[in-house]
Amino acid sequence: MKKIEEEIRQKKFTSIHQKALLNLIYTSNWVQHKQQRYFKPFGITGHQFNILRILKGQFPKTISGKEIKSRMLDRNSDVSRLLDRLAVKKLITKGTCPNDKRASEVLITEEGLALLDKLAKTLKMDHVLSLSDEEALMLSALLDKARSEDPQTHP
Repeated sequence: MKKIEEEIRQKKFTSIHQKALLNLIYTSNWVQHKQQRYFKPFGITGHQFNILRILKGQFPKTISGKEIKSRMLDRNSDVSRLLDRLAVKKLITKGTCPNDKRASEVLITEEGLALLDKLAKTLKMDHVLSLSDEEALMLSALLDKARSEDPQTHP
């Protein structure tokens, strides 16, 4: 196991908080790279997988593109473009929302559900990190805390 100092070839940090933040960013990019390699043989990206996962949780109901965006891990994603690509691959269907003609209703197809099932059987993405169950719980709790907007810790 290489430490962050070795990975980015930096001996000193201005603070332990800077070191933790850089380690978090580096590790996030590392996980995204691993995901890209996992998804490539299946012809999808991590963002597309995220949308399919959201749609599977909503199935058999439709969901709007706006609602999908609000649930995505990366909310800066171009959801319209991602949905168009998934529709071309026949993994989703898009229809016009009866209440708002500018909005679309999205539904995962049987092909999309089958792809997610295939991914679940062949990929062990939940074990990308080399952590025990206890360590994973601790990391998750610490990341939740890091995102808190407590005025005492975030001026």
